[in-house]
Amino acid sequence: MSATASPPQSTPGPRTVVVKIGSSSVTGAGGGVDAEAVEHLCQQVSVLRAGGHTVVVVSSGAIAAGWAALGGGPRPNDPATLQAVAAVGQHRLMRVYDDALAALGLPVGQVLLAPLDFAHRQQYLHARQTLSRLIDLGVVPVVNENDATSDDEIRFGDNDRLAALVAHLVAADLLVLLTDTAGLYTADPRTDAEASLIEEVVHVDQELEVLAGGPGSDVGSGGMASKLAAARMASWSGVETLIADAGRSDVLAQAVAGVAGLGTRFRARSRRLPARKLWIAFAVGAAGRLAVDDGARKALVEREASLLPAGVVSVSGGFEADEAVEITGPDGIVFAKGLVRQPARQLAAWAGRHTSELPEGAPHEVVHRDDLVVLC
Repeated sequence: MSATASPPQSTPGPRTVVVKIGSSSVTGAGGGVDAEAVEHLCQQVSVLRAGGHTVVVVSSGAIAAGWAALGGGPRPNDPATLQAVAAVGQHRLMRVYDDALAALGLPVGQVLLAPLDFAHRQQYLHARQTLSRLIDLGVVPVVNENDATSDDEIRFGDNDRLAALVAHLVAADLLVLLTDTAGLYTADPRTDAEASLIEEVVHVDQELEVLAGGPGSDVGSGGMASKLAAARMASWSGVETLIADAGRSDVLAQAVAGVAGLGTRFRARSRRLPARKLWIAFAVGAAGRLAVDDGARKALVEREASLLPAGVVSVSGGFEADEAVEITGPDGIVFAKGLVRQPARQLAAWAGRHTSELPEGAPHEVVHRDDLVVLC
């Protein structure tokens, strides 16, 4: 496990901070929006703004608010109902934010984003321009996924990943994931009295992923596992991340100040992935897997080359062209991920062939280097 003791407290200059708050932290006992929780968050946002910091809020809660307005009960699971419920709840959620921020003299702007806003460069630039202009105008952007119209096959899945992508979009210095626990523990603190808080993570490895487990709340769509995935995404974006308790007093000011023991802090990597490659690496599900030989592995890792059919040893999964696949070396360990240019059935027939052996006009690359991310 790549973890260390927490760094000492520091006093940074003005920073750009993305704050994500989950459904469980903005939803009251009856299932609707908890106005007091939102007011508590907005007061902290106001303090950061007064200190010269830029703040973008990513807020869950639209589906929870909508379902409560429609009578509540067991939460539905079918996509069509969830999208309709989100349409009912989104404006209710924003009304609470508008009231809370207006009382503090801060205007609010709603920004609804979809996965394609990050996958395509022109849409990415439009989204970045909109957020930048809102910030320049003194507005607090409140971001959510466009749940009412998102295609179920290409959704973010949870707002933790969306927050990590927004942190990349605005070139944030810090991503704060607020939840109903103090951070990532060495074991489940609900069942293990000896569980201790992991204060700092240098690198997200398999051991940490096992500790994070699966989804933890019936209210939202995430859990500690999704927060760990988001922290990993943000780290590869060059953004420091903190998982902390939303109910803690002054948690945002303390997060910016680097207070020790506040939660689980993840170090940022020095190398920043471009937005599209970040999306390929961490936000698109893999539809299959390619095993390559050692020569191909070295070419991808050391020379940043494209993957050619000659280096492919085996193909698994029923993927189509332009879908994401994981790439493993001779040891079976995934070391890269990318978008394939041929479907599985065709690639299986071409595996191991040199370019001169391919049919005339066939694409030479299995995965072009522009669509490839090395994960080691």
